[in-house]
Amino acid sequence: MGKVLRINLTEQKAEEYPFSDEERRLFIGGKTMAAKILYDNLKGNETAFSDENMLVVTTGPLTGSGAPSSSRFNISTLSPQTGYITSSNCGGKFGYYLKRAGLDGLILQGHFETPHWIEIKKDKVLFHEAGELWGMKTSETQEYLDEKLKLPNGRLQKNGKICIGPAGEHQVLYSCIISNERVSGRGGTGAVMGWMNLKAVVASGNQEVKVMEKEKMVKHTQKWFRYLKSHPLTGNQLPRFGTAGLVSAMQMRGILATKNYSGGRYEDFEKISGEVLAEKYNIVNKGCLTCPIKCARTVEVEGKPVKGPELETLVLLGSGILNHDLEAVFRWNYELDELGMDTISCANTIAYAMEANEKGIWKNGLEFSSTENLSRLFEEIAYGRGIGKELGQGSRRLSEKYGGKDFAIQVKGMELAAYEPRKAAGMGLGYAVSNRGGCHLNGGYLVILEGLGLSVNPTTYHGKADLTMLFQDLMEMISATGQCLFTSYAFFPSPLLKHPNSWYTKLANLVLPHCGPVVRLINKYPEIACFHLPVFHHTKAFEYVTGMKMTFGTYIRCGERGYNLERELNRRFGVDASRDVLPKRLVAELQDPDSPDSKVPLKKMKKIYYQARGWDRNGLPPEKLLKKLKIG
Repeated sequence: MGKVLRINLTEQKAEEYPFSDEERRLFIGGKTMAAKILYDNLKGNETAFSDENMLVVTTGPLTGSGAPSSSRFNISTLSPQTGYITSSNCGGKFGYYLKRAGLDGLILQGHFETPHWIEIKKDKVLFHEAGELWGMKTSETQEYLDEKLKLPNGRLQKNGKICIGPAGEHQVLYSCIISNERVSGRGGTGAVMGWMNLKAVVASGNQEVKVMEKEKMVKHTQKWFRYLKSHPLTGNQLPRFGTAGLVSAMQMRGILATKNYSGGRYEDFEKISGEVLAEKYNIVNKGCLTCPIKCARTVEVEGKPVKGPELETLVLLGSGILNHDLEAVFRWNYELDELGMDTISCANTIAYAMEANEKGIWKNGLEFSSTENLSRLFEEIAYGRGIGKELGQGSRRLSEKYGGKDFAIQVKGMELAAYEPRKAAGMGLGYAVSNRGGCHLNGGYLVILEGLGLSVNPTTYHGKADLTMLFQDLMEMISATGQCLFTSYAFFPSPLLKHPNSWYTKLANLVLPHCGPVVRLINKYPEIACFHLPVFHHTKAFEYVTGMKMTFGTYIRCGERGYNLERELNRRFGVDASRDVLPKRLVAELQDPDSPDSKVPLKKMKKIYYQARGWDRNGLPPEKLLKKLKIG
């Protein structure tokens, strides 16, 4: 759209932020665009709760283009939870309507003296008092705003919204931002918005999202939709079971986080499986705008249909705390969304507290399997009351106060996702080196090779570092373009997934760990991949929408630039090799006493990973690499 808007909340003024075409060419959009804006403005001495911090909301070039699953937008800021830059990719409608309002991005800085909400309407920015909204939960807030925005004829003005709940207002360190029923979940973006006294932002407009080669893009999109619908992951597993469909495979592979990651299997896993959810409880599948996958479930809570839990919520509020009551997870998922809290960090923090109580280092009354009072506990966390005030600080800070750092399952202050990595070494490496903390997606999601798609040797360190880099860079670019990362699932040729016992699939599983040198060659010299891959439709779509040349190799290079840019930005806030660590439980304790390789060989993999990335021994990009990537 050619415009980024900067809003100073303190002065209640808006102005255009300069972002050149050359910067768009290098930094694309989404989280990479946001990282560039933060890189140019943050010096390293800022704190999350300060007027110097920024909340940067960005779309990608494919947002609103009609491409599959392209309604995504990104929110980046200095995280109060980790102290580093966090980014969160979100669905909902806000990104689409931000573009319809004529904007590629939105920068929020400063703070209101009293609660406010902002309306962006075409080329106008309006500031509204939010005293009536303050204290409302997220669905009530959005319903209230829709009433406020009704047209004179009584019809609803089409719009996109982001808002916070009580947890953000009380600056819970892992509070989140909500758009419709979708969540910008990780790193405490909601707490930053709450500190700003900003309850919500609404965007609307009717500007056209232009596509350079419209006819070609329409034909390509149709072909892409058909491909996604025919693929076993995006056309079968995700539509049938959602992400919850992975529970059974994780159980079988020993990577189902159980009892605060003390194990990888749960005896009652079937009761919380995607199959049970789909067959007994799912009302209808839903998806974000332009999404053919429709992975979201709809379940009933308190007599009304609401969004069902994703895999992370299902596992971490299920096996993670030894709970097999699926209907309770539905209710908790809804309550946490209403309060505006990240279900991953909240569940893992509670699991840490349960184990700390069990070990006698913090007598807090919380016990595994005892979950009858969790709804009340969530309220206490969101409103900062009683024990909830401490739990709202997250597991890292609690372990620093009470002890138990070995079983506070977090990296850089951010709690891990649902994949227990001692039987998925590549996923363990990804958690450790991820820019935003213990994140499976920013970590490269190598678990898809280690049992959830293919069946590569899960515990070997061979090839994992180079593959992690490649996957991270690809996913970095998909986020930058404004698409859902689930579109990357179709990168794996269908026959490998449809026929897991075939000779060619077994051969692929056997060979992949030994392809490190080949993968490194592509990572180091991506220009040799000067073509489009038939299984990767993203590059041609980018060309048709923007008019920019985008081969598979250029795509990888743009992702590498984005990943290194965030790393270099985090250097200013203290990131180095000493922060790329896992809790002792995962690297020193065997998951299976009879299996000597059932722990994460992080030291070996991390050294190879730094070499693959071209980083120095301290885990930082040298000046030569930054110049090569045109960073700085």
